Amino acid sequence: MAEQGFNLDPEMLGCLICLDLLKDPVTIPCGHSYCMSCIRNVWDEENQKTSHSCPQCTQTFTPRPVLVRNTTLAGLVEELKKTGLQAAPADHCYAGPEDVSCDVCTGRKQKAIKSCLSCQASYCEQHLQLHYESPLLEKHKLVSLTEKLQENVCSPHNKVKSVHRHTHHECACYLCSTDEHKGHDTVSALAERSERQRELEVSRQTIQQRIRKKKKDVKVLQMEVEALNRSADKAVDDSEEIFTGLIGTIKKQSHEVTMQIRSRQKTEVSRVTELQDKLEQEIADLRRKDAELELLPHTADDARFLHRKPSLTRLDGSTDLPSSYTRPLQYLEDVTAAVSEVRDKLHGVLNEEWPKISRTVTEVDVLLIPPGPTTRAELLRYSRQITLDPNTVHTHVLLSEGNRKATPLSCAQLDRGYSRGHNPSKLLITF
Repeated sequence: MAEQGFNLDPEMLGCLICLDLLKDPVTIPCGHSYCMSCIRNVWDEENQKTSHSCPQCTQTFTPRPVLVRNTTLAGLVEELKKTGLQAAPADHCYAGPEDVSCDVCTGRKQKAIKSCLSCQASYCEQHLQLHYESPLLEKHKLVSLTEKLQENVCSPHNKVKSVHRHTHHECACYLCSTDEHKGHDTVSALAERSERQRELEVSRQTIQQRIRKKKKDVKVLQMEVEALNRSADKAVDDSEEIFTGLIGTIKKQSHEVTMQIRSRQKTEVSRVTELQDKLEQEIADLRRKDAELELLPHTADDARFLHRKPSLTRLDGSTDLPSSYTRPLQYLEDVTAAVSEVRDKLHGVLNEEWPKISRTVTEVDVLLIPPGPTTRAELLRYSRQITLDPNTVHTHVLLSEGNRKATPLSCAQLDRGYSRGHNPSKLLITF
């Protein structure tokens, strides 16, 4: 078809979604054509909608149209590929508001990729080829893309700034160096750049060296944090274990004291109860005898009276309380006092030792930088002998002891110095 003079317009066979040649072209009901995969992906994202629309004319369709490959368009695309023509540049090749546009393109301008200081223009890839192919343009100065070409051109002479003036720390054209700036210390911009690039390399090496050192410092600090965390965790575990053991010991001793008190309580209560029962039995016996003695005088039979009287008046041995029962018992109170004494001693030990523990925690060396001096002995380690300069000392100050002591002069001393015709500043050195 191409050989017969039929001209294919690549822009007509481009997909407005992917901005490339149509692939498996489909034509939707409104007449616009897209790649099958492109329009399918667009509509797949609209699945939650009840209708679907054309990305170009926004016409809506309900239900979703069935996509069928357009064989005619597919054939045209194949013919276009055979001719070696390219599709219309994609939108991303055209210059946008924030891009530098080609100064040669007409109509819709493409993005520029290089700027020429000699031409003071920027070129897209197509129009830049002439600079590579034409012997007249080969020596032009091509630079990275820039919008501020005028900054690289001397405005009075309209020439590229190719000379660097050390006096003013700025670039100028070669005419400037032979005109009003004649005699200034100048060097070619290329040479100056080479020198500055070497300086930059040195600076970079210094920075990279410093980065490596800082990384090592960071690693050291990370290790310090890890060591501190491990040490703190171990200290907490050990402290809890020690205090738990101490609490366990106290609980055990408390249990033993309780058991001893209860055992003694049981023994003493049993003894007292036994004595109480015995006394109550004696009381019952005595009451019985007292009742019989009360009735005995009323016995009519003299013989029976005389027979009963001795047995009723005879009293058996009596049980008496120990003499210690005349005072309150104190042994349980003594136990409480003994336990209280242990408590007071334990509190005393804790109060005495706790500041040591707390001070040990606060004085743990966990910093890489040692703390500043806090005592006079530590401060004296940084002491230095200071010598004052007699040439710069104030005229009303006297230096002595090898220029290490400064004494303000009195008014009388100053007057004597002036009366003798001495310069006060000289007077300080002669004293």
